Amino acid sequence: MQYFGGPALILAGAGSGKTRVLTARIAHLVQQHGIPPQQIFAVTFTNRSAAEMRRRVGELLGRDPTGLWIGTFHSLSARILRREAELLGFSSRFSIYDDADQLSLIKRLLERGGYAPKAFPPRLIRAIISNAKNHLQLLVAADAQDPVERVAAEIFTVYNKALASQNAMDFDDLLLHPLTLFREHPERLAVYQQRFRAVLVDEFQDTNRAQYLLVRNLSAVHRDLCVVGDDDQSIYGWRGADLRNMLDFERDFPDTTVYRLEENYRSTQMVLDAANGVIAENTNRLGKTLFTSRSGGEPINVVATADERDEAEWIAREFRERCATDHYLFSDMAVLYRTNSQSRAFEEAFRRSAIPHRVVGSVSFFSRREVRDLVAYLRLIANADDDEAFLRAIQVPRRGLGIASIRDLQAAALQWHRSLLDTAGIADRITGLRPPTKSGFTAFAKLISNLSADIERASPATILERVIEALDYESYVGADSLEGVDRMENVRELIASAAEWSEEADLDEPGNPLERFLTSAALTTSDESTAGDAEGVQLMTVHTAKGLEWPIVAVTGLEDGLFPLARSMETPAGIEEERRLMYVAITRARDRVYLSWARARRRGGQLMPGIRSRFIDAVPLEIVEERRSSGVFGADWSRKPAKRQAIHPALGVIDVSPEMESQDVPRYIKGERVRHRTFGSGTILGLSGAGRDLKVVISFDEEEHATKQLLVANASLERDWDSA
Repeated sequence: MQYFGGPALILAGAGSGKTRVLTARIAHLVQQHGIPPQQIFAVTFTNRSAAEMRRRVGELLGRDPTGLWIGTFHSLSARILRREAELLGFSSRFSIYDDADQLSLIKRLLERGGYAPKAFPPRLIRAIISNAKNHLQLLVAADAQDPVERVAAEIFTVYNKALASQNAMDFDDLLLHPLTLFREHPERLAVYQQRFRAVLVDEFQDTNRAQYLLVRNLSAVHRDLCVVGDDDQSIYGWRGADLRNMLDFERDFPDTTVYRLEENYRSTQMVLDAANGVIAENTNRLGKTLFTSRSGGEPINVVATADERDEAEWIAREFRERCATDHYLFSDMAVLYRTNSQSRAFEEAFRRSAIPHRVVGSVSFFSRREVRDLVAYLRLIANADDDEAFLRAIQVPRRGLGIASIRDLQAAALQWHRSLLDTAGIADRITGLRPPTKSGFTAFAKLISNLSADIERASPATILERVIEALDYESYVGADSLEGVDRMENVRELIASAAEWSEEADLDEPGNPLERFLTSAALTTSDESTAGDAEGVQLMTVHTAKGLEWPIVAVTGLEDGLFPLARSMETPAGIEEERRLMYVAITRARDRVYLSWARARRRGGQLMPGIRSRFIDAVPLEIVEERRSSGVFGADWSRKPAKRQAIHPALGVIDVSPEMESQDVPRYIKGERVRHRTFGSGTILGLSGAGRDLKVVISFDEEEHATKQLLVANASLERDWDSA
């Protein structure tokens, strides 16, 4: 299959070789149609994917694709902004604020506005601001529905002004500012439209509105826009991804050619039948059915366990058995879960069983304390207006400058409309500061000035070594202690990372080497970090597993309320995204899939009942092999009987009544703890009715409310794990 020119939508099912399709198309454009690499704009979502695509293109071309614009949306947008920043009121040395920087800034703005952090949580305010930016919306206080939204709208304005004053952008801005540039300076848009003859997008189902508008703008002249994705793997709605970009692509580009890649080269037909069965229950999809030439395969193992510890121990025993009898390696296996907190039981079980393992998605290297300390210095050297970097660097090492002194400095900087570093340089003008404090600030400003010498030519590794020497950082971390040794190892790794970056850097990139290294560091994602034994079983969330594969996969914690998550079950869109997540989980497996669930699971220190996930029941019965752990006491846990059962911590094994099976109302069990917005927390004493007529009798904790009968459909009840 070949095509050239015009918009194309490639629906690439899991394991259908979409990366191969993209890289082959890039090579074809260069070799067969003579399009220079520098006129191709290829974008994906992770640094790892971008590096793999570049490697494959190089192999197909037989040479490095020098000049090819290939990378993540954020990295390519940052590349444009480094060239055009001055048109937007920034300098090319702008800083990129990560989550921690944003949170720190928002905390300070809330404090300045007199808002209590408990009433207006900074993380929630940040999430509201980020969501608005992802959806290209302005936050207006007059439109707010509640006090938190009103405060978020107020902070939104001053937050954006603060970023601009500090010559900084957050991750969302990296996507928004190019759109502003193109709207306000159409002549610059025309330059990029003429430059890029072909635009390619990987993982198109995960694009948000800003990302879609960016590639649509860039491809408007040549109209050679090729997007590859799978609507059934759209699992980042919570991060702003908009599935409508894919569903409406043909409306925006009526002359689109649609290709469906439905042959899976990874999994057995058993695995694919399970995935097809689950995803078929979604209605908001373009539609395709995966098939493979790999006939047969192992049935889908559905495992009922007593609790999360029993679940982990059963899987540990099963994995060891597969290694012994089927000659798999532990590195051929993965345990997937919905939430990070579920990893604990598996880590403990694997340690007890002496099974090597590693947890993927642990603390990112660039999030470690000593790394953030030194990167703050590099950021301040590159951008003197970066107040967040200043606030971290000024305290490493301690200089006798306390919180009160720093607040005095902040007040002066605000009054004089200067950056904190500029203000520190003239701290002797600040009335009320003690002479040693003034000297401390001015000495710090002079240190940064000295370290900034030769910034345009010096390599990032060289500047970093100068910083470490000037701070005597090794003494600061206490390198003679065990913790200090570990921290210095991270410091040396940072130097090595900077040196390695210099060896691979694209000399055509705008900005000095330090600025470009800091951009690379800021855009490194925590999803790519790991901790543990590289040769062992891999433990990770399903979100992290996307794009990966193993011969054997265990999808765990499959109870309604956990997978799918309770809050996602409240809307049709939410449950459909959870179902797509389940589809992603199953299709990570090549040979064998385990689906496990627990009859009870500890929440908030209490053992709470679990109901088998509806996603298990969507798997075709004829390919399922029901299994049980010894912890289930030999009971028949198959789904053939009409009754379903659960374990209650006080009542033991109980039947789940038919009304709990209704898709229209939440499911509850006698003895379960719930919360009502008016009456508070209470315990369910009984249930009656069915479907939309389901009623519950609740004994509330507060004496004034006593016992009440409520109609579930109208009661807005929530499960109360915390007070259980």
